[in-house]
Amino acid sequence: MQDIAIALETGVASAEIFDPEVTWTRISTETVKGQAAVLQALSSTRLPMSIMVEHAIAHGKVGMASGERTLSDGLKRPFCHVFEFNNGKARSVVSIKTYM
Repeated sequence: MQDIAIALETGVASAEIFDPEVTWTRISTETVKGQAAVLQALSSTRLPMSIMVEHAIAHGKVGMASGERTLSDGLKRPFCHVFEFNNGKARSVVSIKTYM
């Protein structure tokens, strides 16, 4: 969970962590659908100065990670990502819901 959250917060992610049919629901924007679209959305992420993950938990096909991201201008932004996986082994993310 922690590695996936860091990937979302930095914009540095490999395609294999996402299911081809992944959806990413963010409160402030429209839902992003599909692996290529999620990777494209991540490419515009501002690289943070630091990321602190407070909680990262998983149970079966679901998991979450929350923490705080600090940008280069000192702005701190909390985050919470809720993940659903395509199976109980948590190999491929099929759904992400992000709360900020």
